[in-house]
Amino acid sequence: MTGRAAAWAQLLRLSALFTVPGDTLAGAAATGRGPHRTTLLAAGCSLCLYEAGMALNDWADREQDAVERPERPLPSGRIRPGAALAAAGALTAAGLALAARAGRLPLVTATALAATVWAYDLGLGRTPAGPAVMAAARFLDVTLGATTVLTGPDARQPTAAPHRADRAPGARAGSAPATGAGAEPAPRAGARPAARVGVVAAARAGRVPATGAGAIAAPRGGAKPAARMGVVAATRTGRVPATRADAIAAARAGGVPSPRPVRAPAARTGRTSATRGGTKPAARADLVPSRRAGAASALGAAAVMAAHTFAVTAVSRRETQGGAPGVPLAALGAVGALAAWTARRRTPLAGAAGALYAATAARPLAHAVLNPSPPLLQRAVGGGIRAMIPLQAALAAGAAPPGGGSARRPAASATGLLALLPLARRLSRKVSPT
Repeated sequence: MTGRAAAWAQLLRLSALFTVPGDTLAGAAATGRGPHRTTLLAAGCSLCLYEAGMALNDWADREQDAVERPERPLPSGRIRPGAALAAAGALTAAGLALAARAGRLPLVTATALAATVWAYDLGLGRTPAGPAVMAAARFLDVTLGATTVLTGPDARQPTAAPHRADRAPGARAGSAPATGAGAEPAPRAGARPAARVGVVAAARAGRVPATGAGAIAAPRGGAKPAARMGVVAATRTGRVPATRADAIAAARAGGVPSPRPVRAPAARTGRTSATRGGTKPAARADLVPSRRAGAASALGAAAVMAAHTFAVTAVSRRETQGGAPGVPLAALGAVGALAAWTARRRTPLAGAAGALYAATAARPLAHAVLNPSPPLLQRAVGGGIRAMIPLQAALAAGAAPPGGGSARRPAASATGLLALLPLARRLSRKVSPT
């Protein structure tokens, strides 16, 4: 890579680009739903805004870089400042356009992210608030990925909500299973919802079986319900007559035949809950806490990425001049705390990714603690940037429940992210990420 292409690669810091899509993938996986197709739009938006920030950063720091880094593309004259500023504007517009296609909430989040990036590059990055602003940008980037699955097409599909598997549908008074996507209509006034297990044929004498979850109330006015052959009632114990002949004989005699035990159907998502005015799909009620839990998990993942970003940004503020060992030492402590937190994730892939994160970030930081010179600080910053990849993979893998189909997409995201690490390391030898 030579000439103009190499200059733009250095301006945009292409080796650091591999650390960007993992934010949106980790945010989506942390919700427990896994990435969706709109997550790819958010990842594209994130890439555009990140590269816009790189170009804008060099444009804003071109006078300082002329003194401290004269080899950078703008001070060296390989790229005109106007071209860098135009690239920053075009990339920002492209990122917001992709976010708009992902949805309203992703667009709002991306707008806040773009504003944070421009505020950092145009002034806040040179203030004591710089590390916090950069951490906020990374926080918003992870949140952007979560918004694509919490508000996109998959958001209306119920997730795995806690149900009592030992209770049959309709085993409680006022409940009945749903058919298809909707709920069963409510019975007439004064009648209880019928259980799907079945109902008992009413006796000709007008007698009805013992009341229970599946009992049919006698119609008003003393009318006798019509006998229905082969239909049996589910009592509270979940028992049904032995044969159809027994059911008919019992109906004629006005009694209920001796029951035999049957296995109650397993509870499933999608049954309905009876209300005073009719029935209400339970899947909708189950969806609300699931969405809240997913949002809380995604915010936790965003906070982890923000904490790591804060530590790395604090070290980078002295990478051209050198400094005291206190800052890299504090960053090393933060890496250790985050690595310990990822070790608590209950999947082997998350544990392996957490160990790789600690190894990638801790070693160069330890060297910078012993000798906080500019070369070692720059190496520590580069290692901290690359360490974001296994950290994102650990967050994505840790969101996957052990076993089950829902674990596949987060695990696949984590595996794909880990595959980016050797590519980022190889490209960083040619193009510096700092």
